[in-house]
Amino acid sequence: MQGKTIDQISLGDRASFEKTITETDVSLFAGLSGDMNPVHMSRVAAAKSRFGERIAHGLVSVSLISCVLGMHLPGPGTIYLGQEIKFTRPVKFGDTIRVEAEVIDMVPDKNRVVLKTTWTNQDDQVVIEGTATVMPPVASPS
Repeated sequence: MQGKTIDQISLGDRASFEKTITETDVSLFAGLSGDMNPVHMSRVAAAKSRFGERIAHGLVSVSLISCVLGMHLPGPGTIYLGQEIKFTRPVKFGDTIRVEAEVIDMVPDKNRVVLKTTWTNQDDQVVIEGTATVMPPVASPS
């Protein structure tokens, strides 16, 4: 299984992935990362926060881009080089997040692709935005 090589990618190509953020997702991420911030883990503490309820770690939602880049565009064999992100809204438990990547620049001589990355919730509100830089797979020898 191999993703698209740079000569198979065009400006404007898009791919997306959607997932509902669950209590389990947040708990597993907290265990993996060690981030037990009460705004994520404690209903009592989070109720007193500016959000009034628990919210998911920002990086739980950011991590969904991995599916798009690693499985769809460019796909398997892609090397993820960098990501710039801006958080614009909190993601709440039960929110359905759609992350989309769109090719906005290509540097063929360096085998690099730059993608606009946008995360939206079920209300079509942008919750995260940014750009990703990847190295697509190279063609397998015939």
